[in-house]
Amino acid sequence: MESAKIIAVLARMLRDVGQAEELAQDALVLALERWPDSGVPEQPAAWLTTVARNRALDALRRRQLHQEKEPQLSYEIDLQLQDAAPDLEHAVADALENDIGDDLLRLVFVACHPVLPTDGRVALTLRMLGGLSTEEIARAFLVPEKTVAQRIVRAKRTLAEAKVPFEAPRAHELRERLASVLQVIYLIYNEGYSASAGADWMRPALCEEALRLGRVLAGLQPDEPEVHGLVALMEIQSSRARARVGPAGEPILLLEQDRARWDQLLIRRGLAALARAEQSVHGLGPYGLQAAIAACHARARQAQDTDWPRIAALYDALAQLSPSPIVELNRAVALSMAYGPQAGLEVVDGLLAAPALRHYHLLPSVRGDLLARLGRHDEARLEFGRAASLTQNERERQLLLARAQAH
Repeated sequence: MESAKIIAVLARMLRDVGQAEELAQDALVLALERWPDSGVPEQPAAWLTTVARNRALDALRRRQLHQEKEPQLSYEIDLQLQDAAPDLEHAVADALENDIGDDLLRLVFVACHPVLPTDGRVALTLRMLGGLSTEEIARAFLVPEKTVAQRIVRAKRTLAEAKVPFEAPRAHELRERLASVLQVIYLIYNEGYSASAGADWMRPALCEEALRLGRVLAGLQPDEPEVHGLVALMEIQSSRARARVGPAGEPILLLEQDRARWDQLLIRRGLAALARAEQSVHGLGPYGLQAAIAACHARARQAQDTDWPRIAALYDALAQLSPSPIVELNRAVALSMAYGPQAGLEVVDGLLAAPALRHYHLLPSVRGDLLARLGRHDEARLEFGRAASLTQNERERQLLLARAQAH
């Protein structure tokens, strides 16, 4: 949970992602060695950060001794600011204008530098800052794990070779990196909302960090509708957190949730952010459309009150704007709820040959549900069993196996 924040602090000091990651790991290893004997500190995050910062300062001193640049070292250690400017007044004004004010979000923008290809930017940021493993990132992108590992290695090497400055991008540079930053925050949130692996259905810490970063970004870019669209989506999705998990940690699906447990404050915040996104003269973007879909669920007091035809229409718009097999799979679900399971099954069957969905557990899961609703229970049981064999999340596997047994 603290690793990403420590890396962000160190990267700003050292201006070297690889070295920052190594020193953060050193601090965590030292904790594993000492805490069993000394006990966990009262403030473990502060302990880890202090150890890591001290090691970074040692690294800076060694660098200074090697390069014989005492003035530069003193400035970096004492102030940890950008390079000194000849005119102090202008330097302060420039810092106030361009400083993001959040080490973690600053490093997200650095890792999303245009010198990197888009897939490299997202993979590197998710690995370092999202707390996701290489395997989890691979599942998020539906690509082989080896491919993601190569992207991360190349991204680190490219940043080092290009000597990318670890500072907040200028105001005019923020926009060109915005799409990658939004994608990173979105994927971090999704991994927290539906964990791709492990024993837990959700990883709340990831959801909270993604939502925090989104809110900070909305303050920095108040005129960007897609920023508000993403924040709206995360606020509304987060409102269901307490209702998504049962007493024993078991998953509770959307249509079976106790909506009285949904957080109305988060819903109101989400709807307000969606209203800001809807003010755009260009219409809603991909995140705004997903937020509008989430809003349809949030406005329905009971599951049977859900406006499924509108949700299906919104997915049609999303498929036009941002086509992907995942969007089509979700559109199939909406069509089945609005116009019957056969309408959804026709779309799903058209996705069976899609290479990206070959090992995606939700494809047989959705197909199993549609077959069950059509009374084709033997086929449904096989699909649920196949879905259970593909998921890496233990809670989800148990849910799918239970559905298979029910048919």
